[in-house]
Amino acid sequence: MKVLMLNGSPRKNGNTAVALGEMEKVFAREGIQAQTVQVGNQPIRGCIACNSCAKTGKCAFDDLVNELAPVFEQSDGLVIASPVYYGSANATLIALLDRLFYSTGFDKTMKVGASVVIARRGGLTATFDELNKYFTISGMPVASSQYWNGVHGLAPGEAAQDAEGLQTMRTLARNMAFLMKSVALGKERYGLPEKEDFQRTNFIR
Repeated sequence: MKVLMLNGSPRKNGNTAVALGEMEKVFAREGIQAQTVQVGNQPIRGCIACNSCAKTGKCAFDDLVNELAPVFEQSDGLVIASPVYYGSANATLIALLDRLFYSTGFDKTMKVGASVVIARRGGLTATFDELNKYFTISGMPVASSQYWNGVHGLAPGEAAQDAEGLQTMRTLARNMAFLMKSVALGKERYGLPEKEDFQRTNFIR
């Protein structure tokens, strides 16, 4: 089984990496292959709603988004991690996620998602909610932990002192591993849930 982990921090070895590293250890013990990709330091622009992806099957801007698309498609789970900036996620990460989720036409149903947030003090739950919306609009079950998935830290490496936060990460990884394995068994026995034709309604006609 495979899980894709997106590090939305511009700092390669910062506190976001500490949080993800705690999860990676658990995934390794669970026999799950984890691939971590540094996103926050990449030159990624936002979506311009050109809709060319509907014709070509990929984003018009040929960058990390298109590189990650096949990796995401082949993964059983996705972890999105971000430091908190002004009560929300890193803008570079959001630009990537908007384009990655919109431009990829493959079915994301029952891929397991988890978001992880890191901050000095506040803005964790607002950012946590922001990131979870990518999963809940895509038919992806969201993995939970013993607390909201946050770790505290400011200076590089400071997150390693947040014992509760790190325990939350380990619990999250174990729960996510269980969900991914359970989904695989369910798909094998029952298949994916039936889908209805999508009913698109606009508020203004």
